[in-house]
Formats: sequence, C-alpha cells, structure tokens
Amino acid sequence: MALEDRYGLPLSTASPEAASAYREGVDLMLAGWTGTAETLERAIAADPDFALPHIARARLHGFYQQGDLARQKAVLARELVAKRGTERERSHVETLALAIEGRLPEAIAATMKHVEAWPRDALVLSLPLGAFGLYAFSGMADHDRARQELCERVAHHYGEDWWFLTMYGWAMTENGNFSRGRGVTERGFKLRRQNAHAAHAVLHAMFEDGSIEAADRLVDDWIPCYDRAGILHGHIRWHQALGALEHGDAARALAIYADVLQPKATQAPPLNVITDGASLLWRLSAYGHAVPRALWVEADATAQKLFPKSSLPFADVHMALFAAATQNREALATRLAAIEQRLADGKLPAGPVVPAVCRALAAFADEQYVACVQMLAPVLREVVRVGGSHAQRELIEDTFVVALMRSGELPRARALLDARLHRRPSLRDARWQAAMG
Repeated sequence: MALEDRYGLPLSTASPEAASAYREGVDLMLAGWTGTAETLERAIAADPDFALPHIARARLHGFYQQGDLARQKAVLARELVAKRGTERERSHVETLALAIEGRLPEAIAATMKHVEAWPRDALVLSLPLGAFGLYAFSGMADHDRARQELCERVAHHYGEDWWFLTMYGWAMTENGNFSRGRGVTERGFKLRRQNAHAAHAVLHAMFEDGSIEAADRLVDDWIPCYDRAGILHGHIRWHQALGALEHGDAARALAIYADVLQPKATQAPPLNVITDGASLLWRLSAYGHAVPRALWVEADATAQKLFPKSSLPFADVHMALFAAATQNREALATRLAAIEQRLADGKLPAGPVVPAVCRALAAFADEQYVACVQMLAPVLREVVRVGGSHAQRELIEDTFVVALMRSGELPRARALLDARLHRRPSLRDARWQAAMG
C-alpha cells in the first residue's frame, strides 16, 4: 500500500518511519512550531533518498537566512527527486527550490501551475500566502486580494482543515474582511491550538477590529505553551507590545522589547529580528516616548550584520529606520544608491515607493516634517507593494500622521484619523484626535 502525506498525496518512500516523520514535520512547519527541523531530519535519516524532507528542510534553512545550506539541500532534493519521485514530487521540489533561490516570478508561476494540478499540496500552496510570502514580496499592489482569491479557488479541496482555515482567515483579514476573517481563523485555531500561525492570524484580526484587551489576554493565556525558540514567539509578543502602545504604556512595550525582541534576547529569524525591533522602537519614538539611544545602536549593529546590502524592499525600509534613528547618513546613502540602481535596472518590482519611503523616514528623524509629508503623500497608496502585513505597514501611515500634526497640517491629519477610526476603534488615534482639539 502506497504511503501518503496528510492530504492524501502519494509519497515516494517505502519507509513508514520516513513518511510519518515527514507528515509530522510538515505539520509542525505549517503550524510555525518548534521541533520542525529535528522531525524532518528524522525523516531524512529513515530514508536518505526521499527528496521531500530535504526540500522542506531547505525551506526551513531559508527562513533563517541560511542561504548556503538551503541551496545545497535544494540541489540535493532536485537530484533525488529526478531519480525517484513522482511527477507531483518533481514539481513540488522545483517550485520550493525556485522560492528558496529567490526567483520570485518563476516561483509564483510554478506555484500557480502546481496548485492547479495538485491543489491539496499544502506546502506549495503556503508559498504565496504569508505576510512574508511570494505574493507579499512580489511588488504586487493587490497581493492582499490575490491571496484571498487564491484561497477561495481551492477552499472546496480543504474543508475544515486547521492549516487552511488559518491561512484563509488571515487572507480575508488582510483584504479588509475583518469579521469574517477572524471567525474563519478562530475555527482553525480551535482545531489545533498548537498552531502559532493561527494565534498570529487571530491577533491580526483583533488588531484590525480594535479588540486590544482581548488580544492581550489571548497572548497571556496562549504564549506559555509556545517555546521561546518558536519562529513566531517574538513576533506574537510584538503584537502585545503594539497593544501596550494603544494604551500609551511605553514601559510595558519596552519591557516586551527587552524580554524577546532585543538582539541579545531574540531567537527569531533574521527578517523578524530587524523588522519587529526597528518598528517597535520607531513607533515608541514617533508616539512621543523616550527610547534610549543605546537600544537603537545595539539593534542597528545586529541589523547591519544581518542585512548589509539592499535586498527585500521590506527589509530595506526597516533598515532605513535604523539609519534614520541613528543618524547614519552614510549607511542610508549607500543603501539608497543600491535601491535606485535596482530601480533603474528594472529589478525592483515594488517600484519608486521604496526609495521614497526611505527618504521620508530620514526626513522625519531629522524633524523635517514638511519634507516628510511631501515625500510620503504621493506614495502612501503604494506602500502595500513593499510587503508584510497591514499592521506592519501601518507604521508608515502613523509616521505620516505624526508628520502632519507636527508640521501644523491639522485638517489633513484629522481627515486621515477620521477615516481610520471609521474603519476600526483605536485608543491611540482617539488620543491624537483629542490633542488636536
């Protein structure tokens, strides 16, 4: 009898041990749970010629920016699947390998073709769906809508599957369907509580509908079951820090930073290290709270080691936060030159919004608020192109609002805050509105 994955797709291994460990490893990866690497290594040990655990392991290396290891395992997986693999497995390996190699347009095309043929191949379907997925980092202006539409096309293949409900609900939330998205995600979370992506997706829905106290309780109740080494542990606490800032509680936000986000404390993947740390410190400062310069300097030193060169626009924007906050004009100029060159060469799908945002952040840090407003106003609707989630990208809009207030453009600030408050309740926005009289 042929061995299968959890979604009923045949596996080209005769080892029940390898198949079982692979199934478990994929579930752990889809849940953002600890033990993924060790479980996939068990599958490899049980059947070294089984390609799928090798490519899954390569993807995990990619999460942690271990590029050489990821590419080496991708090469091996390609060799193994060519010798002993089904048509589905060959396409699976090739699609994940393209994503690992950063060949985004090819990876997206391969994903769409693969999903059309094998819609229940969850690991491939996961590639475009996350905040750091292929769609988010493609430069598309409509990636939020595209994620939801993709999920809707394949929903009948999954039913009440805990992973799919998690991602489908999150896609709805990011596309503006907060109420429905929260309900769908909570169904997935109920089916598997040991699912960090579900906890995270529910927190996003709570952020969007203004359920700050409920989000705080969720983290307090749930986080004890999630190891600090979990891929989303720090980011989930970051959400809790945002909730603290809603209440103006800078001390609590800084305590969370020190506990799980500071470079010497975090165990997060590199992209989360720089984005969560920089964005929280920037928000604190922009909202008028004191941030010790030593925190910026320490975090910047780590960030420069992790992302020394221009790469993903989402990373570049956060690196610009570091350069602006530390007044490192040389670092910003060097990165901007690389960004502009990529733009000129047609190799920056996100487009002109990337250098514009970077320059605006520097102007804000220099207290040149009028210039900041002038730079951001034409590109605010394009910020979505840099990727990440709405909660993460809202930092740019917050910067714009504060720049408007500090440059005396109160009617424009009020109008923007009115629109946001119409969409969702926000204690912070209400305080800003009240301060303007």
